[in-house]
Amino acid sequence: MINYNPKDWFTFIFRLHKADTFRKLFPMLLAIGFYAGLIAYLEVEIFQLNENSHVKNIPVMHGMLGFVISMLLVFRTNTAYDRWWEGRRIWGNLTNASRNFALKINAFVPDMAHKKKLYRLIVEYVFALKRHLRGHQNDSEHFVSAHKIEAKYHKPNYIAKLIMLELNELLQQKIINEQQLLFINEEIRAFTDSCGACERIKNTPIPFSYTVFLKKFIFFYVMTLPFGYVFTLGYIVIPVVIFVFYVLASLELIAEEIENPFGNDANDLPLLQLCKNIQKHVGEILEV
Repeated sequence: MINYNPKDWFTFIFRLHKADTFRKLFPMLLAIGFYAGLIAYLEVEIFQLNENSHVKNIPVMHGMLGFVISMLLVFRTNTAYDRWWEGRRIWGNLTNASRNFALKINAFVPDMAHKKKLYRLIVEYVFALKRHLRGHQNDSEHFVSAHKIEAKYHKPNYIAKLIMLELNELLQQKIINEQQLLFINEEIRAFTDSCGACERIKNTPIPFSYTVFLKKFIFFYVMTLPFGYVFTLGYIVIPVVIFVFYVLASLELIAEEIENPFGNDANDLPLLQLCKNIQKHVGEILEV
């Protein structure tokens, strides 16, 4: 995720950064510009069409469809942003659940050895969830001490099971009582609920037919722009068509990027930083 100053206009306007869609669209912009120039050349120089041609009426169609495509793009962008914001809310809830869990353990469990073990499990849970959502499990950021989790297991669920086993052991040793275990159970449930909510966002993309239709709509809308506007703009239609395509395609690219907020794209959620914050705060509460 990119941290920035929203008041710094000139930096946004004149600097290209990793998240800028211009880099990704540059080959397509060149192709669109060449296409628009070719259409303009054929109409003006080869076929020598003039304003009496029926082709000049094509912009009427663009005027009617412009409202439709704008509404579709607004809906697409809002839907993608809702998914991004929901992902951030889920990780906010996971952060709060981790802190509350640590506060209760610190109050109920006097033994430092058990505190350290639960601290490792809480921290490993959030890092395992991050790796699970990003589709890789082989990095060495963290590991569960004394437990080697096989690849076939659902890592967050496995660690949640270890947390419950540890709490049950505390109950059997009468370090905590049944009421305290029931009180702590709400945070364990919050862990699993957060994992399931993240998986719902990740595994349920925008319907394929809707995405394909919007891409086709943008493509054919832009491809037909040069035909009618050549009569009023001449060869200036080339930069105009390039700009229109850049705006429409950029909105679609941005929506594609943020609809899965758990990846490694520039605008995705800073999961690693969130995990490190949880690690720091839980450690401070448990004093480990």
